[in-house]
Amino acid sequence: MSTTRPYPPGDLGPEPGGAGASAAVPAAAAPVGQIRRLRLAGTRGAVARGRDFARQALHDWGWLPAATADQRAAAEDVLLVVSELVTNACLHAEGPEELRLRCTAKVLRLEVSDLGAGSPAPRSPHRPGRPGGHGMFIVQRLCLDWGVVRNADGAGKTVWAELAAPS
Repeated sequence: MSTTRPYPPGDLGPEPGGAGASAAVPAAAAPVGQIRRLRLAGTRGAVARGRDFARQALHDWGWLPAATADQRAAAEDVLLVVSELVTNACLHAEGPEELRLRCTAKVLRLEVSDLGAGSPAPRSPHRPGRPGGHGMFIVQRLCLDWGVVRNADGAGKTVWAELAAPS
């Protein structure tokens, strides 16, 4: 399952620590606490729409166009994780309801809400040579942390992931 922090959607919890987590986007480029939402319920092409929405947010927040290879890699990681989370909701949870992005000076939090009952988890053991089943393994490897929060009414969940802002 997740690495552990079951914070509710929108609650970033304590400041993340560790290598790479101290990098910051210039204050002018990353509006602290800004949240972007995209309704995906009942739409076609949810993965592409989610990725395009995230790409525009990264552009608006100054992550794109990337000036360095590290900044480009950070933006590509965000787009890959958005793709994986939305794809999982499409394949395993009756489709995504909403994508939310929250930017702070140090972390970008991605949240995908769905009405599914299951919980995502990296397949164990991970089999790199086999097709399929790599989505949550990728999320786990690229993110500072990730988790699942069940909706209070019992219907559905939010899968969240946090990535470090580029240096």
